Amino acid sequence: MSPGARRCIRTDDMERKLLQIAVAIAGIVPVGAGLGGIIYGPQFLELPNSASSWSHLHYLAGLLLTIGLIFWASIPRIECYRDRFALLTLIVFTGGLARLIGALALGDAPGKGMMVALAMELIVTPSLWAWQRRIATQ
Repeated sequence: MSPGARRCIRTDDMERKLLQIAVAIAGIVPVGAGLGGIIYGPQFLELPNSASSWSHLHYLAGLLLTIGLIFWASIPRIECYRDRFALLTLIVFTGGLARLIGALALGDAPGKGMMVALAMELIVTPSLWAWQRRIATQ
């Protein structure tokens, strides 16, 4: 049994399948954004093209890609990874809070891309965590 997994009993197959599908779809966002940042660098986010922009963006894009891949790796036995889901959700939610605080501090209305990111970080990911938690405790 892998670290972070616990002995678990399969839950309602239909609800489990729906959660697996939801996590697979939601995972497209961090994996896609991570790959976009790695491949296109600062141009992906219309940032200045400098060595430090490339370096910082590649690092953060790698983290984002990894978060998405770890969520995806949890899909086959999704009911078994309570701790993994909790940690990933904490990381994503904290990043979303930092993004929101930064936007509020600037006093600038967030654009469409930032609104989607905030929704994923502050609403979708915690909702998936709560759903996974409920299935894992059944």
